[in-house]
Amino acid sequence: HVEVNRNENPFLFSGTKVADGYAQMLVTSVGMNTTWGEMMSTISRDNSEQTPLQARLNKLTSSIGKVGLAVAFLVLVVLLIRYFTGNTQDENGNREYVTGQTTGDDIMNSVVGIIAAAVTIVVVAIPEGLPLAVTLTLAYSMKRMMADQAMVRKLSACETMGSATTICTDKTGTLTMNLMKVTKFWVGQDSLAENAYSSASKYVLDLIQDGVALNTTGSVYRPSSGSEYEFSGSPTEKAILSWAVSQLTMDMEEIKKGCEVIRVEAFNSQKKRSGVLTKKSVDDTFHVHWKGAAEMVLAMCSSFYDGSGIEKDLDGDERMRFEQIIQGMAASSLRCIAFAHKQVSEEAIKEREDGKKIQEDSLTLLGLVGIKDPCRPGVKSAVQA
Repeated sequence: HVEVNRNENPFLFSGTKVADGYAQMLVTSVGMNTTWGEMMSTISRDNSEQTPLQARLNKLTSSIGKVGLAVAFLVLVVLLIRYFTGNTQDENGNREYVTGQTTGDDIMNSVVGIIAAAVTIVVVAIPEGLPLAVTLTLAYSMKRMMADQAMVRKLSACETMGSATTICTDKTGTLTMNLMKVTKFWVGQDSLAENAYSSASKYVLDLIQDGVALNTTGSVYRPSSGSEYEFSGSPTEKAILSWAVSQLTMDMEEIKKGCEVIRVEAFNSQKKRSGVLTKKSVDDTFHVHWKGAAEMVLAMCSSFYDGSGIEKDLDGDERMRFEQIIQGMAASSLRCIAFAHKQVSEEAIKEREDGKKIQEDSLTLLGLVGIKDPCRPGVKSAVQA
């Protein structure tokens, strides 16, 4: 556990993720009283800002309007010059304006008609309804998208998505169902079927159970003897715990009673592994257990157990075979997790007291598991589309 430094800001923001370590947290604010809630309320306010398309349409409308005004003014000037120079004729073929002969009422009527023609050009040239038409079209598109369970808060989102050529999305829980299950189990270089675990070394299986039970942030709970087990933690942790309980008959409480956790190396997204240093009550021996991404844990190992429980050196050829196994599971869309172990002496632990770190080298590889997260229905066709 990490000690709290009361001199620093102890608050965590709702919606953020813990990048390293774990702790107990007390909720002090919920809903709109959190920083995340305040941010969402600010976003949901209508600030009447123009979308990029609306701004471009308004600019286009303004440009067209200016051109229309220029044309209308030019037409007005030309028609007035033609009228007062006697170059226009009425329906009988007579000149409309004759100096000294045309009455004031006729001049006024002709000038009003010329001005009306110029005003008509101005009215027709300015497309005032263009932005409104585009807005109505986008609003209709938003309504159509609601039928597909897609809620669009801003019109600009439709415009942005219309220009998108590549979509980057999260895989776990978005394209998949986030219901992980262990489907592959390797001890050494032997793949074991679900009904063939008994063929593996009991010593190795016991070490794997210790690593699962002690090196985890999840928990196992059974309300009563006849009820189903309940698992908590991350989806990966729950998948491993469920597999260990159902397939390896792991008793998490018994294992924890017989061991004392001395030191913890929490999982983080950079190291992609977690480790614990434990002490067994039976013989007072110290054990290091590591669990994490298979390629990361494999790099920490110098030996491995085969299916019979015999420890073998992890030379270049053997390491390459394990890498091929890991790559094969990755090609099958499996998340590969490895378990490693090492028994250490008390003297070796004291030598590391200054660094407060758990041994990360010369480990023995216990086994590999492949975790499957099934795709959501319709994902394949959606990606192809």
